[in-house]
Parts: sequence; structure tokens; C-alpha cells
Amino acid sequence: MITAQDVKQYARAAGADLVGIAPMDRWEGAPKQCDARYIAPDAKSMIVMGFRIPRGTLRGIEEGTFYVSYASMGYAAINHVLQPMVLWRVTAMLEDAGFEAMPIANNFPWNNVDVSGQDPETIDEPRPAFSRPVSPDRPAPDVFVSMRFAAFMAGLGEIGWSKMFISPRFGPRQRLACILTDAELEPDPLYDGPPLCDRCMLCAQECTGGAIPTDPDDTVSITIAGRQIEWANIDYTVCSRYFCGASPEHNPFMVSEADYQGFQQPVAQGQRYKLSPTYDYGRALEGAKGCIRACMVHMEEQGKLTNKFDEPFRRRPQWEMPWPRD
Repeated sequence: MITAQDVKQYARAAGADLVGIAPMDRWEGAPKQCDARYIAPDAKSMIVMGFRIPRGTLRGIEEGTFYVSYASMGYAAINHVLQPMVLWRVTAMLEDAGFEAMPIANNFPWNNVDVSGQDPETIDEPRPAFSRPVSPDRPAPDVFVSMRFAAFMAGLGEIGWSKMFISPRFGPRQRLACILTDAELEPDPLYDGPPLCDRCMLCAQECTGGAIPTDPDDTVSITIAGRQIEWANIDYTVCSRYFCGASPEHNPFMVSEADYQGFQQPVAQGQRYKLSPTYDYGRALEGAKGCIRACMVHMEEQGKLTNKFDEPFRRRPQWEMPWPRD
């Protein structure tokens, strides 16, 4: 007999920092095209794991001197190396106990959802030019599992204004993965602690592309697991470009007009301009200035996070470069 405690203890020993469990019926209310119940209809439980983004991987971008640590160790390697290894081990544990388990890392190479929008009003509409449902009662492949929804369902925290998932341990500093299994495991309750996001709007104010609105009424909401959750109506096209370094004031690799034009390209081409991706990931040159760094600084200053440090993260004035360059 395998228990929820067995699974959590094993997952943590294998390398997960956070582990929560949700029953599959908490997907009720989710758009069909991202409802995990269609992936494994006989699954009874979803195990959701969080993997910390080391605070130190953001240091080099904060100082403007070293960029590859966040792009590799704080981003791509978590999703492409650490998560799969942990998921394999936990999946094998469940299989050895006689249960089927489907590991889903946060490194989807494709899906049938237009992830540039992710608007619940349209996310349920498959892209017929991409794939078609195999029968009328099923969504089109590949179903998009929102890891942020999954982590919310598993009681690991809440979704903030920037749509980043926020945990009471790390704030916005984690990446997420899950396993669907037919093992019936004791679920965790939904997070019901003190609110983590106070709508300070610092994520919006410090986003280099202004992709996150500051208007508190400009929102997107959805009801899942019997609870309404809401986040800012983000411009994901702008987000994807500035994530890759489209702001000249915040990109020291943009040194010429030719570079400016290159970094302004659509993300499919622009993320490969001048600096190569890491593990097939875009360069992450912005260093999540608003949605992670500003949020993290604010939450640490409030004393909200249980992952505490001897020194504050922001120790020097933020830098900003003139454009055009001298």
C-alpha cells in the first residue's frame, strides 16, 4: 500500500522542493483543451512538484554582468534535466507499487493551444491546422496542462497578478511539473493561508515591455476546483519578445542599430538572434525583471517567504542603459 506521505517523501529525496497532491476532479471548470482528465481518464490523483529557481541564478542579471546562469541553471536545466530525472524516479516508484503513472515535465515541445494568448475564452478552441480530435468527445492532441493551475489545485500556493505561480516558500521562484496516476492518494487542501499576492503592481511597473497591465479591472478569470482565480490580462506576444531582450535599456548585448532590429524580430526568429538558446530555450535576457525579481524583492521585504536569506536580494541601485548607445 503506497501513501501520499510515501510519495512526497520520495519525491523530495529525489530532488523536488515542493510536493502537493490533488484529486483529478479539481480540474472541473478547466477548458477542455487543457483538462488533464482527458489525458489519463482513469487517473485518480495528480502529484505536482515544484523545483526552486536558485536566487543566485538571478544575481548576474541583477548586476548586469553574467547572464548564462539564469538562462541555463535557473531555467532550461530545471525543465529539461532536473524535472525529467525526478519524474522518472517517482514514476518508477509508482509503477513498482503496481500503479500506472504519466510524467509531464514543463518542457512541452508542442500543444494544440495558442500559448501566445492562453485566454480561457479561446483556449478551448483547438487549432484545426495543427491537429484534430480523434473523436468528437475528446480534445485535440496535444492537451496543454497548465502547471500553474495544477499547482493551485494541489494546494502549493496561488496565482498572482502576473499569472506567475506564487508559493509561501519561494514566492515566484519555482518551476513546476506533475504526474498523473491511478493511485488514489490523500489530497492536499487548496491553499487557504494569508494572501500571497497583494496586487502591489510592481510586477507590472518593472516589466520591461509593459506586458502586464496596471489596470486592476483588466483581468482574466477562471473557476477551477470550485474557486475563482484571476490574473492580469497579459500581452503574451510582448512578453515573449521582451523576455528575450527586446528592451534596449535592459539588454547590454544590444550595442548597435542592427542589434536593435534583430532583437525586435518575432520571437520565433528573435530568440535566436546573436545569442543562442540554452537547451532549446530562448535567452531569458530580461531575467524576469517584473514577474519574478520585483515580486520576490517585495515579498522578501514583507517577510512573507519561508525561504529566508541573511542579506536582501537588491543591494545596489537598479541599472538602466541609455539608447542609442554612445
